[in-house]
Amino acid sequence: MLKLDAISKRFGGLKVLDDVSLTVPQGAIFGLIGPNGAGKTTVFNLITGLIPVTSGKITFDGADLAGLPPHKITRLGIARTFQNIRTFKEMTLLENVLVGRHGHVNYNFVQALFSLPTYRAQEAAARSRALELLSWVGLEGKAHEIADTLSYGEQRRLEIARALATEPRLLLLDEPVAGMNPAEKTELMDAIRKINERGYTVFLIEHDMRFVMGLCEQVAVLNFGRIITCDRPEAVRANPEVIEAYLGRDDDADTLEAV
Repeated sequence: MLKLDAISKRFGGLKVLDDVSLTVPQGAIFGLIGPNGAGKTTVFNLITGLIPVTSGKITFDGADLAGLPPHKITRLGIARTFQNIRTFKEMTLLENVLVGRHGHVNYNFVQALFSLPTYRAQEAAARSRALELLSWVGLEGKAHEIADTLSYGEQRRLEIARALATEPRLLLLDEPVAGMNPAEKTELMDAIRKINERGYTVFLIEHDMRFVMGLCEQVAVLNFGRIITCDRPEAVRANPEVIEAYLGRDDDADTLEAV
């Protein structure tokens, strides 16, 4: 579904990514890990058009993403969340998710002004879909609460529901369990599995090795802007280069093996 072909990214004289190649299969839960500063979020920023690729090619379902602005990439079927929570804190959960539906309603100003049947039907459909997506992440009972009243973990799940409201085929999650407690991580892992079972491909960046190894079918490791391996979790877990790069020293091998 998604292919990165020898992509590189420079910021002036700094080379952040160097000939990164990855293939994310349709229907997979795919993980990208690596130490801080390895370039992981830059990969997502390139995929979603927030910054341009210096060299190389990114294709999604055969379509070249080069030069496309973020909103057009979203319309092709890619949605993402960010490391920092970006909910609309003074709006309800339902309203937050409805924001993600704006590209899927088709009525004009006059229809909205006079509440004509087309407007009412599309608004009702949007609300129904938003409530369904909130139920997918376990928040249907809080649809009319203000987003700022949610716990940290609930705000993370709200962001995922809003991303799903754009009707993507590929969902990019940037450190989705950052700051969560163990119970919240387990809840989110279950939610992501159910989302994947509904036909969504998931590509995530995460530092929590236990979460990644327990969820992803394939894991790539990025270090100093280069991919050092891409394999099944059990093979990545035992890879000496991964242990050295991710944990920093060889005597931490037992720690990684225990994940």
